[in-house]
Amino acid sequence: MLELKNLQKTFFPGTPNEHVVLSGLDLTVRDGEFVTIIGSNGAGKSTLFNAICGNVELDGGSVTLNGRDITFTSESRRALHIGRVFQDPMKGTAPSMSIEENLALAYSRRRNRPFSRAINRKDRAFFRDSLARYGLGLEDRMKTKVGLLSGGQRQVVTLLMCTLVMPELLLLDEHTAALDPATAEKIMEITCQIVSENKLTTLMITHNVKSALTTGSRTLMLDNGTIAFDISGETREGMSVEQLLRLYTDKRSDASISDRMLFG
Repeated sequence: MLELKNLQKTFFPGTPNEHVVLSGLDLTVRDGEFVTIIGSNGAGKSTLFNAICGNVELDGGSVTLNGRDITFTSESRRALHIGRVFQDPMKGTAPSMSIEENLALAYSRRRNRPFSRAINRKDRAFFRDSLARYGLGLEDRMKTKVGLLSGGQRQVVTLLMCTLVMPELLLLDEHTAALDPATAEKIMEITCQIVSENKLTTLMITHNVKSALTTGSRTLMLDNGTIAFDISGETREGMSVEQLLRLYTDKRSDASISDRMLFG
């Protein structure tokens, strides 16, 4: 379970550029829950993920994961328990290393053992079998450098790197936004398969309203660093995209709405 209490973060405090990005945010995510998050640019979504991962130092509040207070735990230590897939397919991988070397690096880090480029036969077979499940032919390209792969192929590798050893928490940071529609749909299918099979506790930021409603079982909207609404159950199941957009515009402190939100 993930528990966030009174998260506070202000950039450039006391200056003309002061910007409050997290304003007393509280959130509890139960084990195995898949939560989608929407919100305009600057609402605090990425800062929220950075706070969970330890990429940004909070001004106040606490982050607790499965009963452990990790508020002051280093980013590297948190990475042993938290997987994150970014919008940019190149983040989270070493482009000059092969697919199998990237997988071996992630596998060794999560199992807390030394990394070796000399990959043993058992691990190589495990990597091949894991890739083969997703039907992209990557199991036959194990020696290919990740930098030579397409965006969708890189995202599959990154997803696999995060879940070869299952994390306690998976964060998906608009991980299909940079892909074409067909590839994005395929990556979402693979994502949902991994999350469902392993009952992974997952948070996903998205600008695609339809995806926010149809993925997982709970949808949050962030606005001005707080949770403007939190819907689940029958309310969410019976909600149309148009109704969610109306709720979104009603709750926003800024009455305008971005084209990305309308047409994502």
